[in-house]
Amino acid sequence: MANNAQVGNPDFDWNSIGKKQDNYSNDEKTKLDELYGKSLNTVTDLQILEGKVVAKNNREVIVNIGYKSDGVVALSEFRYNPDLKIGDNVEVFVESTENAQGQLILSHKKARANKSWDRVNEALNSEEVVKGHVKCRTKGGLIVDVFGIEAFLPGSQIDVKPIRDYDVYVGKTMEFKVVKINNEFKNVVVSHKALIEAEMETQKRDIISKLEKGQVLEGTVKNITSYGVFIDLGGVDGLIHITDLSWGRINHPEEIVKLDEKIQVVILEFDDDKKRIALGLKQLTKHPWEGLTTDLKVGDKVKGKVVVINDYGAFIEIAAGVEGLVHVSEMSWSQHLRSAQEFVKVGDDVEAIVLTLDREERKMSLGMKQLTPDPWNMIVDKYSKGSKHTGTVRNFTNFGVFIELEEGVDGLVHISDLSWSKKIKHPSEFCKVGDKMEVAVLEIDGENRRLSLGHKQLEENPWDVFETIFTVDSVHKGTVMTVNDKGATIGLPYGVEGFCPARHLNKAEGANAKAEEVLDFKVIEFSKDAKRIVVSHARLHEEVKEEAKKADKASKKADFEDAKKAVKKVKDSVEKSTLGDISALSDLKNKLDGK
Repeated sequence: MANNAQVGNPDFDWNSIGKKQDNYSNDEKTKLDELYGKSLNTVTDLQILEGKVVAKNNREVIVNIGYKSDGVVALSEFRYNPDLKIGDNVEVFVESTENAQGQLILSHKKARANKSWDRVNEALNSEEVVKGHVKCRTKGGLIVDVFGIEAFLPGSQIDVKPIRDYDVYVGKTMEFKVVKINNEFKNVVVSHKALIEAEMETQKRDIISKLEKGQVLEGTVKNITSYGVFIDLGGVDGLIHITDLSWGRINHPEEIVKLDEKIQVVILEFDDDKKRIALGLKQLTKHPWEGLTTDLKVGDKVKGKVVVINDYGAFIEIAAGVEGLVHVSEMSWSQHLRSAQEFVKVGDDVEAIVLTLDREERKMSLGMKQLTPDPWNMIVDKYSKGSKHTGTVRNFTNFGVFIELEEGVDGLVHISDLSWSKKIKHPSEFCKVGDKMEVAVLEIDGENRRLSLGHKQLEENPWDVFETIFTVDSVHKGTVMTVNDKGATIGLPYGVEGFCPARHLNKAEGANAKAEEVLDFKVIEFSKDAKRIVVSHARLHEEVKEEAKKADKASKKADFEDAKKAVKKVKDSVEKSTLGDISALSDLKNKLDGK
């Protein structure tokens, strides 16, 4: 088969197929290309442009940036602006001019992020009010999306009043003011409270200018503390002190008001700038003393509840806001004062007698002991002189012990009336508080409510017996108990104590007696009235020495007398012999002479 088929016409204009045949010259075509090119923006990837919202659905926003095709932006990127509508101009970041599907991909979030720091700084400098979307809660506050930046909204900057639940703000779009930026750490702090305060400042100035003492206003309980309640008067805060909440006593303001409650208050005081406003609540009601029955008088019995206790007494509330004081001295007939807590406690229901009543000063004193008989009215019959009783040691003084015989009847045992034999420096050496002690009534002073008691009087005076035992010059075994510069206390038989002066403690070998040594002591002084026995150990060995000296002296004297007698005898003998010789010679001479 011959190959004579024609492959194609080399002069055929393939570009004209399917198109309207317009006859344009090359110059005209060039002009048309220029016009078409000017109608479209030159768009490149990764640049920021401004576009217009041309369509919107539940998932996407269509934005026209003047390109050959419109771009698509996820609706979630506009959460911060729920008011977005068709026709709004928005900034977008070109992520891709044409993806695999040939679609223009835009991002509003990235465009905001790229310009956000400039916008945030401008907002801080110009104090511009910006919108932000609350994304989530964090420690101490909330995270807010502002211009694509995660800013921190402290809990204290959410509102002018304390916020207890931050979660209610999550997901909301709110207005803020940028209050602080840290460019180094990319931190932004915003405040919603600042906007509220600005609005309130205007209202506050208007309210303050109209405030007057005695004016009654409606306010909202803003905050409750232990010392009072802060009231919002519509942009201006005032304080109701706890003492101005109620005429009666309360432990905490929460007993009277609740948070966010609306109440009527009266203006009591404010400073010159009206920045501190003192409010009152109880002043809106009549004072309880004004409603107190006119029949109440001194001597009447009343019932009430203990509301406050001090050491000196207790306050009894007989009606709301009406109190009387029961002094501790009016709680018991006892003469020694004790603490009020020993008789009553807060919350007790008690009965009392009105002792004094001053309606003008709004003061009342009450008594509880008056409801029981006065034990001193029967003191002479019940505690006659010389009678014996058992009481309780209540307290000490340096000079004696107070014994309670019964509630309201106390007596004093003087320190000298505690014991016949023991020398007591302080009553605590003899007994202790709470001990039972037997006593005898020595004296009664009903007018001054005084009883003189004695303990040693229950026994006979042993010093009558001691007088016959510890006679002067008698010797007794004794134990050295204590030693000081002046001397020593010596324990003698029958539990008696004696005193040995320091110079009388000397022992025979020269050393002084020491504590716990047992030695013989000689009584050198005895006084029953003063209950005093003075003894000496040195006197014993001194007397022995003296006796020895006397014996020696007597012996020497006897020897001397014997010697003297012997000499005399010799002399007498010599004299006799001499005279005899003389006599013989004389006779001899006479004989011779006679011859």
